[in-house]
Amino acid sequence: MSAGGPIGIVAGNGAFPAAVADAVRAQGRDVVLFLIRGFADPALERYEHHWFRLGSLGSVAAKAKARGIQQVVMVGGLTRPRVRDLGLDWTMVRLLPRIARLFRGGDNHLLSGVLGLVAEQGFQLCGAHEVAPRLLLPAGVLGSHGPSAQARRDIALGLGLVQTLGPFDVGQGVVVVDGLVAAVEAAEGTDQMLARYGELRRSGRLRFPAGRGVLVKAPKPGQDRRVDLPSLGPATVERAAEAGLAGIAFEAGGAIVPDAAALIAVADRLGLFVAGVDEGLS
Repeated sequence: MSAGGPIGIVAGNGAFPAAVADAVRAQGRDVVLFLIRGFADPALERYEHHWFRLGSLGSVAAKAKARGIQQVVMVGGLTRPRVRDLGLDWTMVRLLPRIARLFRGGDNHLLSGVLGLVAEQGFQLCGAHEVAPRLLLPAGVLGSHGPSAQARRDIALGLGLVQTLGPFDVGQGVVVVDGLVAAVEAAEGTDQMLARYGELRRSGRLRFPAGRGVLVKAPKPGQDRRVDLPSLGPATVERAAEAGLAGIAFEAGGAIVPDAAALIAVADRLGLFVAGVDEGLS
């Protein structure tokens, strides 16, 4: 990746835009944040920034070019908007037929289309893992708790399932308990999947004791990691504990962790393991 010049960070919700901004600045590069109205945290105004609506691609591109930005990274959560809520500027109005087609499909289809629109404006779209590699989850166990032999088998099953479901543009996460696939992430997202599994346990539909099972997350095969890399923070650990799981496994190098120390502290306090795993699962 070429050095020099500020990096534009398109910021959705959550803690990850700030973590990426700080990591980039620690490398000696300036950042300019483009904050998405209705999603980005107002606390991000402490950085050089511009607010915008999702449908104002033309005006955002003009501001970025005026600032000398050539590389852009998209960070933070978004919910899929309705086309009529985008607040389209003239650039986007001209692209409206294409935009409408992008919404007729899964997330991979939508995100790949967004990549094309950004590239057409003359920018290089980078991944958070490219501009802030120190935030990637490393291989191995984080913290003082490790997976049991059964949990390791559950992790292997979960990783295989994510690989198998990837072509269908399903979510990136599954819950596996003692060899049973108990939940698969779809449009609801990870937190709601964990809540659904927890409710199945509490209702007696699934009779697993607390402290069994694993949340497994990994990028889907062929997924463009520049725009949809999984993320892991303390809140995910808390949700997994509430659901009664034993731990969490992510693909090593396939997830962003904005504050590893805070993550480990929560996992140790709640008695969960967090592991970055590769194909060898060593």
